[in-house]
Amino acid sequence: MKTIAILATLDTKAAEAGLMKEEIESLGGKALIIDIGVVGDAGSSADVTRAEVIAKGGGNLEELLIKPSREASGPFVTEGAKKTLIELIGKNAIHGVVTLGGTQGTSTCAPVLQALPYGFPKVMLSTAASGDVGPFVGIKDITMMFAVSDILGLNVFSRKIIANAAAAAYGMSLVERSITKSEAKGVIGMTNLGVITKGAMHAIELFEAAGYEVITFHAIGAGGEAMEQMMKEGIITAVFDYAMGEIADATFDALRASGPERLTVAGKLGLPQVLCPGGSEHLGLLVQEPSKIPAGYEDHMVTWHTPYVFVPRPNAEEQDKIAQNIGKRLIHSTKDTVFLMPLKGVSSYSAEGGELYNPELDAAYWESLQKVLPDTIKIEALDYTAEDPAFVEHAVKTLIDLVEKN
Repeated sequence: MKTIAILATLDTKAAEAGLMKEEIESLGGKALIIDIGVVGDAGSSADVTRAEVIAKGGGNLEELLIKPSREASGPFVTEGAKKTLIELIGKNAIHGVVTLGGTQGTSTCAPVLQALPYGFPKVMLSTAASGDVGPFVGIKDITMMFAVSDILGLNVFSRKIIANAAAAAYGMSLVERSITKSEAKGVIGMTNLGVITKGAMHAIELFEAAGYEVITFHAIGAGGEAMEQMMKEGIITAVFDYAMGEIADATFDALRASGPERLTVAGKLGLPQVLCPGGSEHLGLLVQEPSKIPAGYEDHMVTWHTPYVFVPRPNAEEQDKIAQNIGKRLIHSTKDTVFLMPLKGVSSYSAEGGELYNPELDAAYWESLQKVLPDTIKIEALDYTAEDPAFVEHAVKTLIDLVEKN
């Protein structure tokens, strides 16, 4: 029997949580209700009470009720719910989780679900699921479902939506396939951008022919960060970090910007990695007025990814800042790291014939990188573009050699 955890504030969502439990049980499963409320009286009993949740998070319910506030109680509820679910997963006591709530409930549950392992079923029924859900989903496989109406009382419409959410979580729990140790020689994490996709496709073919699996990540912020989270969880065993546009955009707070941990994890974990600054010679900027060059970029080489995504090529001084950011993030990397520089263009934009082709800027970028890349890693310059088959073949062979020597 599969058990689904239900996270709900039972002072305001008792009826809805009760219906979810009924639906899961009618499908042959079991439900375990976890109360994440604080102030009001619970409208029904919980399998894990709010006092237990808060205590596990390091707080005390009675003390919080003296002068209750969301700001004071929130961290204890979130941390307690995380620890509760992780312990239950570790004991194989639950096989999925479903949450329900408005803006407050969604904000409380989002970091809880983000802390759970990849592949574990996570469904979030939310009134906030029709807007920007990036902050709620983060880099995890969370399924958000728009409640449409407010989650406040049962009616002919809400009963069906709640039942669907419950069934979705239960249905996911029945899937036998799991993220387990791969039967391949290893699992390669690879970043990619549209401007180097031909090279990425060739790399996948080569890795698979050699007996490896490849998980590819769209390196536009969350992609690279998700790859690094999978390194931490032991899913990925080696890295072909082919695209570094996230670092370029992080340097200038642009569209594809990644967080401060990006490009540091493989080095800290000691994973074999081959690096290429693919797509880092341009920025991605979201503009409000389509096809209009924003102020400050009139003297730059430019192109457009879409009418709303403006793509300028940084000048030599700006490229130097990007290089410094890359070098700073690689200080944790060791001898199992190889940095490959394609001298004839790090993407199709800067390759000969591309909209941002400029050999002088290419040379300046390479000069800047050589000054800041740490001495602990091996550095090679190749007279190819990033998408050239010969460059990709060298990168793949280099990484396989690193993996197989360990």
